[in-house]
Amino acid sequence: MKNRWIVLLISFLLIPVAGLASTFQVDQVLVEGNRRVERAFIEGVLTISAGELITVQEVDRDIEAIFKTGRFKDVSADLVERDGKKVLIFKVSERPLLRKIVFKGNSEIKTDKLGELVNAQKIEFYRPQVIREATEIIKRAYIQEGYYATEIDAQVDINDRQEATITFDIDEGDKVYVTEIRFEGNTVFKAKELKKAMLTKEKWFLSFITGRGGYNEEMTKVDRDIIADQYYNKGYIQVRVKGPIADLQPDKKSIELLYEIEEGPQFFIDTVDVSGDLIKGKQEILDIMSLHKGDVFSRKVMRDDMSKLNDLYADSGFAYVNVTPETEVDEQSHQVDITYDIEQGIKARIGRINISGNTRTRDKVIRRQVKVAEGEVYSASLIKNSRRKINNLGYFDEVNLTTRKGDDLSLMDIDIDVKERATGSFSIGAGFSSVDGLMVQGSVSQDNFLGRGLRLDLSGSLGGSRTVYRIGLLDPYFLDRDLALGFDVYDTEREWTDFDRKTTGGDIKLGLPITDDIRSFFIYRFEKKDITDVDDDASWIIQEQEGKHTLSSITASLTRNTTDFRPDPSRGNITELAIEYAGLGGTERFVKYTADHRYFYPLPWGIVFSIHGQLGYIQEMGGKSIPLDERFFLGGMNSLRGFESREVGPRDSTTGDFTGGNKEAVFNFELTFPLIKDMKMKGLVFFDTGNAWDTDETMFSEMRYSVGAGISWNSPMGPLRFAWGYNLSPKEWEEPSAFDFSVGKMF
Repeated sequence: MKNRWIVLLISFLLIPVAGLASTFQVDQVLVEGNRRVERAFIEGVLTISAGELITVQEVDRDIEAIFKTGRFKDVSADLVERDGKKVLIFKVSERPLLRKIVFKGNSEIKTDKLGELVNAQKIEFYRPQVIREATEIIKRAYIQEGYYATEIDAQVDINDRQEATITFDIDEGDKVYVTEIRFEGNTVFKAKELKKAMLTKEKWFLSFITGRGGYNEEMTKVDRDIIADQYYNKGYIQVRVKGPIADLQPDKKSIELLYEIEEGPQFFIDTVDVSGDLIKGKQEILDIMSLHKGDVFSRKVMRDDMSKLNDLYADSGFAYVNVTPETEVDEQSHQVDITYDIEQGIKARIGRINISGNTRTRDKVIRRQVKVAEGEVYSASLIKNSRRKINNLGYFDEVNLTTRKGDDLSLMDIDIDVKERATGSFSIGAGFSSVDGLMVQGSVSQDNFLGRGLRLDLSGSLGGSRTVYRIGLLDPYFLDRDLALGFDVYDTEREWTDFDRKTTGGDIKLGLPITDDIRSFFIYRFEKKDITDVDDDASWIIQEQEGKHTLSSITASLTRNTTDFRPDPSRGNITELAIEYAGLGGTERFVKYTADHRYFYPLPWGIVFSIHGQLGYIQEMGGKSIPLDERFFLGGMNSLRGFESREVGPRDSTTGDFTGGNKEAVFNFELTFPLIKDMKMKGLVFFDTGNAWDTDETMFSEMRYSVGAGISWNSPMGPLRFAWGYNLSPKEWEEPSAFDFSVGKMF
């Protein structure tokens, strides 16, 4: 290094005639050559001061300190005599000032993003390393996006004022797709089984839309571990996966991957044992394990068993439990012994429960969903359940629940951080339908009214043949107790082809919990109905309903909900059993029974399969006919798609009027899949079947069928659902298909 020779020269000049001096003194220290960099900045890194005894090594160290600031391309030191004084001069040569970094030819990665990646705003002075480092960063970014063949040409222009401009000319090339993934040496798994587990996928005909098959070098290395993991879970613990060997094709657009696999022998479990701190009998602990003697060794199952042990201890307050699997492998017999060594640690209690991020929702709305209280024994399962219950409120986009050590090791604090979501919607609009003609409607709904968790619904619609007003309010935690109380009030006027109906009524709701997942509801409903202007040619069922009626009923229901996320489930079940008794005064007499079940099952790629089934039956009482509007009319978005609303079920063959049934059965089979994840828009395909039957008809006879597709969108206005259904067996008065849509919440 040039600076070293200068320092050696200084040391030579300092050698006295009598011998070598280890230290020397300077009367003044100066800095020369700096133009933009302030002298005070340079002096700030110096350790040498005038008037002190210094060494050659200290001079050398200060030269390096100045150079390491990155602002100078050359630094040297001279010892001279001026006016009889010894002066040490640090001479610097500044690097050009970096004024601008320019990107050309980039379209797949925006300029702002590239600037962030290379830290353009923080680079003050030009250094040759800047180009090399930035080129590597840009290249990696394009490889991450699948542009493996990207070429980058960097040029630097330095003007007379020593100001530099770096230009990166980027030739992005074509995006590289994986066209084939091959394996050598695999006999345990078929190629398609390994491909299914991998993150990297092969290109398909929709790759230009979905991006599937894009090449990502880092992801292919992760896939190597994923492939090995598949073997570990089948007992092949000595498997070796090499590669991938990436072969870029001549077209520079496609690449082929090859993984080489050495499978080795399969290993089985010989013994399973536990040691260390046992809070229960050894056999009692072993009984909860899934791996047993003679089973094929599986790393996944072993991890699951470790989780079971962790949960067992954590639910007893041992928050710091440590479970370590110790394995002994017998390569001759191909057997594995596993011993889980358990260190329980100290018993912990819940310290502070801290809530943050809630700008609108009150703390108590969140806190009442937490299943542990401050001072109680720590429980991992209750904490997991608490997060699920907070998430199921539907008030938040994100719920982060973490634990950390409190004031001492015996306390575990819980931090709950949430990100609020919009829980209300307002809509007003106009529309036209073949039934109601021109219609104006508006609604306001709020699931978290006043931040107290209240559910408010206000709605109204005015049309050529329909007028509806409704207000509803429900407090799911009345008086801060796990007790739901609410009401609805409504007024409806409807003009049908053969009659008019006016209904005024309301209800009072009371909900009581039985367990965390099971809740009972009781609803008292009272209505006044007036059916007028009945057409002389109307069905006799309609004609006998003419006049004034009153309904006074009580409904009891039992609901069990085990879904993972209630606003948009992907797994779990919802089961509801309900019975309504009408006869608490009034003129109407009947008993209505309904059973409803929904099942959700997650599939790969974000697809969810769901089944919905509903059975209903109305029983006459006291010789009274079943009210027309209490009978079962199917068709439309919420029952059988592909059929017009209320046009599936018993029909008067003479008048053509739909009269509804006293029993019903509906089954919906549906697949939902993500379309645009950022917009929370999903596609769906479905198969629906069902019908409604009258008293003299046999249930499940002449089932109706439809298939179709649709879109579900959690829009800013609220959930929107569009569905087009095709009637598989249309009757002569039916259209072969129907389009339905709904806006609003599903309860």
